[in-house]
Amino acid sequence: MNSEGLKSDVVLITGASTGLGLAIARKLIPTGHRLILTARSESIPRFADAGIHDGDRVWLRPLNVTHEAERRQVIAEAEAKWGGVDVLINNAGVAYRAVVEHVVDSERRAQMDVNFRGPMELIRLVLPHMREQRYGRILNLSSVGGMMAMPTMAVYSASKFALEGATESLWYEVRPWNIKVSLIQPGFIRSNSFERTLYTELSSVSSRSESDPYHLHYRHMTNFIRRCMQLSSSSPEDVARIVVKTMHRKNPPLRVSGTRDAWLFGVLRRLLPRRFYHAVLYRGLPRVNTWGSK
Repeated sequence: MNSEGLKSDVVLITGASTGLGLAIARKLIPTGHRLILTARSESIPRFADAGIHDGDRVWLRPLNVTHEAERRQVIAEAEAKWGGVDVLINNAGVAYRAVVEHVVDSERRAQMDVNFRGPMELIRLVLPHMREQRYGRILNLSSVGGMMAMPTMAVYSASKFALEGATESLWYEVRPWNIKVSLIQPGFIRSNSFERTLYTELSSVSSRSESDPYHLHYRHMTNFIRRCMQLSSSSPEDVARIVVKTMHRKNPPLRVSGTRDAWLFGVLRRLLPRRFYHAVLYRGLPRVNTWGSK
């Protein structure tokens, strides 16, 4: 039965063992939904550390969203035992910190596989069931990085821009079957997730070498992002509350701001002339007058 009835939807959450994914899971556990909480196999023990265990209404399943066999296995089990996935929350993601010049093709594919290709493939697997029952919810966790790009985060923004474009097309495509699609766009979240940002081989060398032309890009942007996250008024629980509220709305919007700064950036992008908008943001970059001095 879907959430318009007895509120016992089958909800699949990716990347649910930590951070925002775990916060979403905790919000949903008391609601009566049947949950499939997934994470990479090596991260499954984190659920026990968080006090979450397998049960009648909570499944813990290994899922690397880039692995086709694991994607198919989780969806097949949901269909065989619970009838299928009614709500898909694509939360799993990864971020590389690197300028364009410091990303080679294999690293670019790795970023896109997690943030774009994996979610799209999961969506393809759940849509037949949703269309058949003429009901479904798909929530893709995007980012402010999906509507505006920051220096040293080029390939991350590329993956989120791709996710947003495909999701917007999907919004039109599946409405005839009463399938509601939303993008959640958080900005800076008060957490230590910036410590898990990955570096490419070349960006790692540059960030450590003061003689590298891009060294100051990395130094100042890393410190800037760290400060913004530490000072943010939005916690993972705050964003999780917005995700759950969006999931339960009868007619959720396509795009939902996940934090106050995301809302503000969205307003600025809509209202300011594009040339002025980019000029303002460029001047606001941390110590940008020192960049390119080598």
